[in-house]
Amino acid sequence: MKKLIRRAAITCAATFALLPATFSAQAESVNRAEVETIIKEYLVANPEIVLEALQELDKRRLAEEESARKGAISSLSDEIYNSDYQIVLGNPDGDVTLVELFDYNCGYCKRALSDLVRLVDEDKNLRVVLKEFPVLGKASQEAARVAIAVAEVAPDKYEDFHLALLGQPGRANLASSLKVAKDLGISDADLEKSMKSNRAAETFQEVFTIAEQLGITGTPSYILGEEVIVGAVGYDTLKEKIAAERE
Repeated sequence: MKKLIRRAAITCAATFALLPATFSAQAESVNRAEVETIIKEYLVANPEIVLEALQELDKRRLAEEESARKGAISSLSDEIYNSDYQIVLGNPDGDVTLVELFDYNCGYCKRALSDLVRLVDEDKNLRVVLKEFPVLGKASQEAARVAIAVAEVAPDKYEDFHLALLGQPGRANLASSLKVAKDLGISDADLEKSMKSNRAAETFQEVFTIAEQLGITGTPSYILGEEVIVGAVGYDTLKEKIAAERE
């Protein structure tokens, strides 16, 4: 209700600004009740102006949000593109970097996995940065902790681990993640030692800070240049945006 009242107030203010210039001068000579009557009659006679005002407000709000995002991306550039708490796939020296925030239990992330694999296979100059963003509960955090440990103790096997865990059916958790790691020949003792460190907590803190600053709340979400792309938008859209960024 408070949001509706505030929006209505803003709309009236914006609408008032769109009234004929002579109206302001006329309003000075009448009392408040008369002004309100005039505004009401004007809006009833010209209801389309309310829609115009709302559209203009939405346009300005979106522009402000976009500007804020670009500023946040710029200020967090090192954390986004060159952090110690991330994994790089594809060409590490590629001319375009696509960052993905994902959750191992996100159905849309699972669906988008083939898009990312295809992009890396086809575009030999694409650099992909993966960031653990476990937003779907305890099981997701468990899986992410194992993944972070894999990246630390067996970085050469992380890609296979990532593809296997994200590509398998069912819910990822501590047990299923450890099984995938074991199947890849990764030492349980090494993983356990890594998981006792603060690396996972530090990774989560950095990634969640990035997400908060950029207004990212779900997965998959991508960062490309100065743009945030939300959702499993598909191979074609990602390819087009990568090509545009490259140009």
